Amino acid sequence: MAECYTWTVTIASIQHQLRDFAAQRAWEQFHTPKNLVMALAGEVGELTEIFQWLDPDESASVMTDPARAVQVREEVADVCAYLLRLADVLDIDLETALIEKMIKNALKYPVETARSTATKDTKLPPRGAAGG
Repeated sequence: MAECYTWTVTIASIQHQLRDFAAQRAWEQFHTPKNLVMALAGEVGELTEIFQWLDPDESASVMTDPARAVQVREEVADVCAYLLRLADVLDIDLETALIEKMIKNALKYPVETARSTATKDTKLPPRGAAGG
């Protein structure tokens, strides 16, 4: 009978792996907030480069090209890794920070006024003014 394994991956467990990876290489000295932000920006730039000249339809189907899909996955992983590392170094609880931000955005962009519009929250009609 084959054994079945279930792995639970959490933000904290990935951060622990990234922390260990850096420690094993004595890279903590380089993982200052400034350096991590700069590395994060560089990786976002590499991801941006993939999409830079694509039209909206091409960008939506970017993962259908196997070679480009590999590039996108790798750059997204790099962005994620640097963001997780930055949060770890700054002792930010990402789960809590993200939930708090989602609540704040839900208040800033209520469904009744923000639905189907890319308008900035300060330019949205007051609550209840959009027919709700």
